[in-house]
Amino acid sequence: MTAHLRRIAAFAAAALFASIMLFGGIASFAQNSDVDLSLHANSHATAAEIGLPVYPGARLYKDADNDAAVDLGFSFGNFRFTVMAANYIANDSPEQILAFYRKPLSRYGEVLECSHGKPIGSLTVTHSGLTCSDQHGGHVQVDGSADSSSDHELRAGSPHRYRIVGINDAHDGATRFGIVYLELPKDSEEGKKSN
Repeated sequence: MTAHLRRIAAFAAAALFASIMLFGGIASFAQNSDVDLSLHANSHATAAEIGLPVYPGARLYKDADNDAAVDLGFSFGNFRFTVMAANYIANDSPEQILAFYRKPLSRYGEVLECSHGKPIGSLTVTHSGLTCSDQHGGHVQVDGSADSSSDHELRAGSPHRYRIVGINDAHDGATRFGIVYLELPKDSEEGKKSN
C-alpha cells in the first residue's frame, strides 16, 4: 500500500475503533429505536466495489504490514464513513498506470492530479470542491496533516465521496499502486444545506 493510502487505512481503522468505543453504549439503544447503527470490517475489497477497473496485468499486492485489500465502514443515522482500498503491483511505469486511470476516474468528475499533497497543473480544485489536501470539512484530516501526502495521485469525486489512485515509485521494474474509495462524514451544517 502506498504510504498515503496506508495513512488513510490507519485513519479509517482508528475512526472505526473510536466510533465503536463512542457509540458502543448506544448499540443496544439503537436496536430498539429508529436509529440505524452499522459497522463492518473486512480484509477484502474488489476493484469493482471501489468503482474502478483493475489495471491490465496488475496483481494484488500484500506485504508483511498490510493486506492486499480492505473494506471498513461505520454508519450511525446520517453519519457515514467508508474506506475501501486495494493494492496492486504492475510491470508498467507509474506514468502508464496514471494514464490508464484518467478515463475511468473521469466518470466521477474532474480528475485532479496531486503530488506531495499539492496540485499538478492548472486544476487546483474541482467544481465539486475536491482538492489535494486531506483536510475535509475544516475538521477531519485523513492522515493527520493537511498536506503531508508523499504520493503521486489522481483524485475524482466530491470532498466527501471520492476515489484515489495512488502511485508509489517504481521498484525493480515494477510499480506498486493503490485504488481507494473514501466516503467521509459531512459536517452537520453541510448536511442541513444539502437536505
